Amino acid sequence: MNRTKTFQGAVCVLNSLQNNAALLERLQGRQDNPGVQLQAMQGFLNRTGITVGELDSLNIIHVTGTKGKGSTCAFTERILRNYGFRTGFYSSPHLVHVRERIRINGWPISKKLFTKYFWEAYEQLEETKDVDGGRMPFYFQFLTLLAFHVFLRERVDLAVIEVGIGGEYDCTNIIRNPWVCGITSLGFDHCSLLGDTVEKIAWQKAGIFKPGVPAFTVRQPPGPLRVLQDRAEQIGCPLWVCPQLDQYEAVVDPVSLGLAGKHQRLNASLALQLSYSWLQRHEAEETGGRYGHSLATAACRPGSQALAFQPSTAMLQGLQKTEWFGRNQTLRRGSVTYYLDGAHTAASIQTCVCWFRQETLQRDQTQGPGLKILLFNTTGERDSASLLRLLVPCQFDYALFCPNITETPTNNTAHSSVSVQHMLARCRENQSSWLSLNATETIHRHLLTNCSSHSSVFPCIPSVLRWISQGTEAVSAPAGSQSSCRIPAPQSTDRLREAGHISVLVTGSLHLVGGVLKHLEPSLDS
Repeated sequence: MNRTKTFQGAVCVLNSLQNNAALLERLQGRQDNPGVQLQAMQGFLNRTGITVGELDSLNIIHVTGTKGKGSTCAFTERILRNYGFRTGFYSSPHLVHVRERIRINGWPISKKLFTKYFWEAYEQLEETKDVDGGRMPFYFQFLTLLAFHVFLRERVDLAVIEVGIGGEYDCTNIIRNPWVCGITSLGFDHCSLLGDTVEKIAWQKAGIFKPGVPAFTVRQPPGPLRVLQDRAEQIGCPLWVCPQLDQYEAVVDPVSLGLAGKHQRLNASLALQLSYSWLQRHEAEETGGRYGHSLATAACRPGSQALAFQPSTAMLQGLQKTEWFGRNQTLRRGSVTYYLDGAHTAASIQTCVCWFRQETLQRDQTQGPGLKILLFNTTGERDSASLLRLLVPCQFDYALFCPNITETPTNNTAHSSVSVQHMLARCRENQSSWLSLNATETIHRHLLTNCSSHSSVFPCIPSVLRWISQGTEAVSAPAGSQSSCRIPAPQSTDRLREAGHISVLVTGSLHLVGGVLKHLEPSLDS
């Protein structure tokens, strides 16, 4: 088939691999026979001309978990890049553009490289599909294959690989010999696929453990921790629990982190252990020394507790310089400060609330009381009402809801009218839940005369951003977008115009956060 081998052509073909009906069918098949997709992944890998054994040369750090796995990977990658290593980093989902998922030395690969490697991998798969029953990988599978292809061709010194969903049957788990594995905080997410208890979810996450490969985790509740320990013992994987960051600070000055939020201290400790383990292995490989359990003996005490060591200057600087957009991120635009966090589980929303309340309390103490606005959406199987309930204590003056649409829905866009109406219906359901939750609250009664006048549903992200800015700040539209959304009639807008400062929490969905970033920081799209 003749195709224009451009970047836009690659994105169009990639998006064609993301058929929702087919994806749901495959996921259901994975539940019935979960090993099938992993077997298929090995076949796809071979069809791109890569053997599973070749992945060993990527010296992989493999990380899973429910909360903080992206942040942990970002910390780890930044630390090792600080040592001068050429790093690869594969993560998901992307916020603004798909190239974010595949990074070299911390930067998303260029459009030129993405285009080159995309067509190399895709054409190999296309040319060999007849021998495999016409099968092609779906979206996430293909991007995982592409990441391996890019990292091998670009000769990275190491690759930090973030698991997509779960671990045991995730398509990244085609990796057989990583150098070290990590598991971040566990909680409830993707329960229909991973299980309805944290113990079942822990079993899935522990599927990335490999015989003889050191693994580290953060403090976990007793039940899931026991599952991790049992699976590690069965697999023959040495597993240790990371110390608190306070214990490192006993031998160095207070550790400064580039990512906000107290919960990042757990992720930073895990990143220190992962990077230290990787460096020990690298030194052994370079000197021809014996690695094995030398690190385990040196760094761990009985009871599977990892010891805090003295972090090097490179490690401390790496933690301080880490950036990870859309997670506890703050952006100021005139009198409006946006607090962006893609939290989408109960535990991560609770953490987000703590961060937001602390930040706004400090701001109110220095600048006087300001207005607080919630911008919220959810996707998939999330229980929106339970997440919104956790946000009520923030005492928002306005609650705004919109779908993750970054341009005006029209008949010419990729969004069908049925799909758009479904998304808007969900936003209205979220608004109804919010009003019901606030009907029993008294925290705002001295401010509000009509609770319903302080929540609105907007058709798209640009419209809600314009309403928040009230025309005082420009909201940029990415090149090529159609963002002339008609804004609903403003409600109580005098308070917005008169407010000394406005704090906007954007949460509930990483896709929502990405859409907001796309308009507030249009340079990210390039």
